[in-house]
Amino acid sequence: MESIFKEIVQIMHHDYSGFKDKEGWDQPDYFLHKIRDLKIHNQLTNELFTEIVKDYLLDFKDQHIYFEQLNKENNALKERGFRVRRYEDKLYITEVSSENKLTRGMYFKSLEGFTITELAKQHRRLLFESVTERENWTPILAMYDFGEVVDLQGNESLFSFNFYENSTYSSVYAVKSLTENILLMTMTDFMDPQEIIKLMNKNHQLLESTEQWIIDVRKNNGGSDASFYPLLPYILPVEGINLADSEEKMLFNCTHANTKRQLAELDQDIESAQDEQTLKFLNIFRNEWERNSGKGFVEFNFGELFASTVINGKIKPNKIVVLTDCMCGSSGDSFVEICKNSSKVTVIGRPTKGLNDYTNLATMKWNNEFELMYPTSRLSRIDKGQGMSGEGIEPHVYIPWSPNHLEEDIDLHYAMSILASLSV
Repeated sequence: MESIFKEIVQIMHHDYSGFKDKEGWDQPDYFLHKIRDLKIHNQLTNELFTEIVKDYLLDFKDQHIYFEQLNKENNALKERGFRVRRYEDKLYITEVSSENKLTRGMYFKSLEGFTITELAKQHRRLLFESVTERENWTPILAMYDFGEVVDLQGNESLFSFNFYENSTYSSVYAVKSLTENILLMTMTDFMDPQEIIKLMNKNHQLLESTEQWIIDVRKNNGGSDASFYPLLPYILPVEGINLADSEEKMLFNCTHANTKRQLAELDQDIESAQDEQTLKFLNIFRNEWERNSGKGFVEFNFGELFASTVINGKIKPNKIVVLTDCMCGSSGDSFVEICKNSSKVTVIGRPTKGLNDYTNLATMKWNNEFELMYPTSRLSRIDKGQGMSGEGIEPHVYIPWSPNHLEEDIDLHYAMSILASLSV
């Protein structure tokens, strides 16, 4: 495992697209010593190694880096069966999946006797965020066995945590009318372009005739930017917008190792692609990696993919409100950023997750035991201090998250009030 860790360090120092920006941030010798010490005492397990690597990778402060142990026993039993969100010094239960003894709206005031404020200081590297409403407490809940919970009537008790199988995720692509003039579109990811096109075809008449839209991407797990391209004519103004930003560049770190890993994945994607436009993009992407292999940071040429980068919008809808939150990332970040550039869109809620400074992940596996995923491209805006990591894409109207969001959909009500004011 020592050799695997050294390979990971090599990747992070040469192949990771943020290696120049974050030079000197990590402490590989410290973690290598921990691995060697455990090995000497015959205590090094796959689980401990995984924990050490994850801890090491936190130094890069990039939520687009993942390291996982593959095929481990009880791999499915790693979910607490509920999710929480911090407000001040409390962890409010926002979702319940498997843990039926808890209810949305309850909150934890401590874990194993530690207050939430104390825990936030103790786990600040893992929480990563500087704003409490953006903190992800899921990995921290997995470290503790019980907490002090307060129910909806204000009664306090100790609650013992359990592990459950991961709940199955299903994409949601939905459209429904809220009023005669307003529709609500919900997109929980941009992973399936075919399903999104099906949704649009099925609701074509509704989309073409409804004057005002609300698009909910508050929980959006990303996917492919190409998946939301069919929505752009509705979102952009009639006069159109040039999506090509002459000052903004995406640079790919074209090391030989990155090229090899990306080509292997692209070949699989090309083999399974069904959509003609998707296949065209994948082949161009593949050719650019192959053509630039070994050249370091390079801007890829996607010119033949678009006849023009100017996209004109439709007359309807004439006004759109987009709902965002910090659970919207990757392609969700991209979608919200494009929406902000449209004169007929108002973005409200909380800033997005902000994953796109470093993206286009490559994968490295070791003996089908461990897997590292890391970004291979970076945006030039980072050089101007305009990156989105830890900040996300800011909404036009910021609505702080509070426990009141668990009782009513404050964001949706605000969106409706915006649209109603325009109809007067």
